[in-house]
Amino acid sequence: MSEERTVATNRKARHDYHIEESFEAGIVLTGSEIKSVRAGRVNLRDSYAVVRDGELWLLNSHIAPYDPASRQNHKPRRERKLLMHRRQINRLASRVQERGYTLVPLRMYLRRGLAKVELALARGKRKYDKREAIAKREAGRQIERALKEQSRKRAK
Repeated sequence: MSEERTVATNRKARHDYHIEESFEAGIVLTGSEIKSVRAGRVNLRDSYAVVRDGELWLLNSHIAPYDPASRQNHKPRRERKLLMHRRQINRLASRVQERGYTLVPLRMYLRRGLAKVELALARGKRKYDKREAIAKREAGRQIERALKEQSRKRAK
């Protein structure tokens, strides 16, 4: 069995934000939630983290209900506490208070049976930044296609 298994990624985060730094945090889950996470039924698209009363919270993440749990099931979009060392939380809180910074989850993964979240300290991109990133990506793809086509011609 592998050491680490990615359950969900937030692809939109890399499109919408400049990632400054990333951190690992544990996450407090109920029994039905961890079973749903292990099944890969997680969506991090619109989620974000906040520091409230010296604690770190993950908001707006969706963990689908676990069907066999029936009555003891969880609320899919409830606030979930994240676990980090006090110094790390304080450092993040001070950085987030700076203009334009936010905490965005990049991915959720399982390490040795425990659910972890990779959080990023990020600054929002402007519309022209997004367009520029798309243009670079497209140019890179065109170059790759051209190189691939040339190598095919040489092989013949």
